[in-house]
Amino acid sequence: MNDFLFSLNSTIPIFFVIFIGWFLRQRGMLNDGFLSAGNKFVFSIALPALLFRDISGADIQNVFDLKYVLYCMIVTSLMFWGIWLFTELFMKDKSMIGAFVQASFRGSAAILGIAFIENIYGHSTVGPLMIVASVPLYNIYSVLVLTMRGNGNENGSIKTAIINILKNPIILGIFAGLPFSFLHIDFPNVIDKCINNLAVTATPLGLLLVGAGFEGRKALAKIKPTMVATMIKLFVLPVLFLPIAMYLGFHGESMIAILIMLGSPTTVSCYIMAKNMGNDAVLTSSIIVMATLLSSVSLTFWVFVLRTTGFI
Repeated sequence: MNDFLFSLNSTIPIFFVIFIGWFLRQRGMLNDGFLSAGNKFVFSIALPALLFRDISGADIQNVFDLKYVLYCMIVTSLMFWGIWLFTELFMKDKSMIGAFVQASFRGSAAILGIAFIENIYGHSTVGPLMIVASVPLYNIYSVLVLTMRGNGNENGSIKTAIINILKNPIILGIFAGLPFSFLHIDFPNVIDKCINNLAVTATPLGLLLVGAGFEGRKALAKIKPTMVATMIKLFVLPVLFLPIAMYLGFHGESMIAILIMLGSPTTVSCYIMAKNMGNDAVLTSSIIVMATLLSSVSLTFWVFVLRTTGFI
């Protein structure tokens, strides 16, 4: 019961803000101009600031574990390429491939991950290491598939994908934070506050935009790919890769961080990137809403499995 309440406390507030965004859009308080400007702001400023803040402030050097980093990087790559291959083989509507692949493999590692770990252990030392190992790949792979297969595009060039990766603000925010983490550079208090003021806008504003951009009738027409992506994200990936983590001997906080990487709901960043890169934002927002709603059950289940098997 405690695990279920814990999961509800982690996911219901997220779902509530999404609902508020949808409600305000129905009342006419959020219009198309707000959505367009808000998406650009979160994509270009708020999310990069959030990731820069989290990475630059993390003591990555002292908790560095090569086996753990390699596991996170290899598994993230296997998830992405496996889902892309699956989608190419079985999805008839090629216009949804980019959005489907991104939303199926990319979890809320940065936004939900640290909060989830701290809720259990009261601190997070390994969480930032998982973020450094997986989140850059999340973004690189997302830009790749959204460029190559967005809206059914079969002619997206590797050159275009590389350019999009190099100029992606979220990726730039991550790599900009790494030197500050490894060199233990502390900012003056006034700069810390400025960065934090931008960073804290990313999650609530992003969730409002997901809700405001959610189109129920259009989403119902895409309920099948929505459910398939949600099941992949919340259940299939943990089934495939948690046993490998168990075999490698990861325990405690490390295992919880891996669970977040594998089985957390689709991150709001997927919607922001899909919207800004001309992909299927309706499908993406539908998957985020469904995965967030069901994750209170799925995460509770996986925490119960890990506790009963002695890994946390």
